Amino acid sequence: NLFGEPPRKAEGKITQREMDLASSIQKVTEEVILRLAKTIKKELGAEYLCLAGGVALNCVANGRILRESDFKDIWIQPAAGDAGGAVGAALAIWHQYHEKPRTPTAGDRMKGSYLGPSFSEAEILQFLNSVNIPYQRLADSELMPRLAEILEQGNVVGWFSGRMEFGPRALGSRSIIGDSRSPKMQSVMNLKIKYRESFRPFAPSVLAERVSDYFDLDRPSPYMLLVAPIKENLHIPMTQEQQQLFGIEKLNVPRSQIPAVTHVDYSARIQTVHKETNPRYYELIRHFEARTGCAVLVNTSFNVRGEPIVCTPEDAYRCFMRTEMDYLVMENFLLVKSEQPQGNSDESWQQEFELD
Repeated sequence: NLFGEPPRKAEGKITQREMDLASSIQKVTEEVILRLAKTIKKELGAEYLCLAGGVALNCVANGRILRESDFKDIWIQPAAGDAGGAVGAALAIWHQYHEKPRTPTAGDRMKGSYLGPSFSEAEILQFLNSVNIPYQRLADSELMPRLAEILEQGNVVGWFSGRMEFGPRALGSRSIIGDSRSPKMQSVMNLKIKYRESFRPFAPSVLAERVSDYFDLDRPSPYMLLVAPIKENLHIPMTQEQQQLFGIEKLNVPRSQIPAVTHVDYSARIQTVHKETNPRYYELIRHFEARTGCAVLVNTSFNVRGEPIVCTPEDAYRCFMRTEMDYLVMENFLLVKSEQPQGNSDESWQQEFELD
């Protein structure tokens, strides 16, 4: 009624109208959030701002608060949204109802948001052997350089390591990863792995101490909740012909030296990776940098569209076999897609596993 036409049907063509609507809603949202933040600053005089709720997942708006308000810093709850409200309820009961004192300490009290379940090597091995899945077991000293080579060759890797993330973002425990320098990686991951529209952007995982080498950001962003510009020296200038392109066609033009994570406006949604909270993922990126000179990987959640992020080894293997992922790493076990029994792609292994 408001805009004079019905909404676009799912999977329908995205026209100028849909792009304009999305852009306008985003712009209005940013202005509302920014005005709220400035009003809070004026009325309370606080130096720091904490954000939660579903709209706090709007990374572009968060970046504007950081750059355009007078707060020294902002902090966004990694499970911002309805699910994360449980944390606030628990804290309120503990500190207010039970009158337990709150003592702030240095460091990340949410431990990088790695608060979910983990699976031991014995548990993973039991699953692999129960359905005769081919694998190699490699120590980290051999696995990390091998994976760096695999990623450099343009392969897509499912990465299953440690405790699962709490919240909607994959932060290097249940992630699908690839080479950020590849101009094809974004569309490959979207069309062959995630089964969603080719234009959807992916986030960079960057070593925390190297973030300022790639992005105009001078602080940590461990929860992938800040958008910041990519350094100008990494931009790839567009030709006159490319500048005439519009909409999704323009998105397909590589616009930086890390094109797989570069938005149309030369920005990126950044995850800084810290040795203290995720040492294995940190080591993987460090080995990739040693091999390629690039300290940035593509990181997206380990799932296909419409499904939750994988949790268990069975979840990870099912997703691996149903997509065109090339390799799967579960702790120290490396699985190669080309070595998997063809029948496993139709999930016949699952019936056998459930019978066992």
